Amino acid sequence: MKIFQKGFNYSQDGSGNRLVYHLQGCNMKCPWCANPEGMEPDGVIIADSEWILESVCPHGAIKGTHVDRDMCRTCKKKECITEHDTKGMCLSYEEETPEEVFREACANEMMFYDGGGVTFTGGEATMQFKELKEVLHMLKDHGIHTAIETNGTHHRLPELFALIDELIIDCKHCSAGKHERYTGVPCSGVLSNIREAAARHPKLHVRVPLIGGVNDGPDDRKGFLTFFDEIKGDNVTFEVLAYHEFGRKKWEECGWEYKMAADAYVKDETLKEFRESVALLGCRYRRT
Repeated sequence: MKIFQKGFNYSQDGSGNRLVYHLQGCNMKCPWCANPEGMEPDGVIIADSEWILESVCPHGAIKGTHVDRDMCRTCKKKECITEHDTKGMCLSYEEETPEEVFREACANEMMFYDGGGVTFTGGEATMQFKELKEVLHMLKDHGIHTAIETNGTHHRLPELFALIDELIIDCKHCSAGKHERYTGVPCSGVLSNIREAAARHPKLHVRVPLIGGVNDGPDDRKGFLTFFDEIKGDNVTFEVLAYHEFGRKKWEECGWEYKMAADAYVKDETLKEFRESVALLGCRYRRT
């Protein structure tokens, strides 16, 4: 399994204290992504200007703290990471087998308090479907609480329902055209999986990342509320999250331009109204 980040957090990606694995690779290309280093399935070389060394590149692509990414893209040997182990230039992920992840989780069982357990997120966790299913089986058989945070696109997602104690799905847009424009993929599969999860899964949490100019308009809200009214139930909770720029520096470290404008921030009033409208609809609202 390709893992670009792991560590504990409390109740943000599932209930209680959780060991969270961020799996490499995503099929969406959201320009606001907070974890851009996890987007490319084959990973990306991250450059940390605080630790970068010119000596790790024999081709002269590094000058001071500047990295010539055009040279990097055509470099075949990538000596900066294949022959050197530094904090300045490193591949975004490390690899572990499903068995190693399982043993690591078992070794940390004492940390799973308040109903905690293991969460897989990304990137997009289901991009590594075979390995994910394998480790979920092991964790479930061992009695460790499992959760995944997903963009909901994978056509085989329902196969995992029985192995997941808590399912978190992002719902970025209910308009097919806008969803594809901003994420690069259609939303039909997402909405279908959410519908099926609402009908079959015992604990579904639907999240909307609210982005100014993307999905915060009156028509956008109407589309969300119509969909939420369809899927609401005792097993489904909802949350509206505010846009942030926590990933901006990471985009730069990956050698990419962060293209989100200042108007992507959502007004507090708009955020409050959306949250209240979800609750007024009779949906169970839960903040994480």
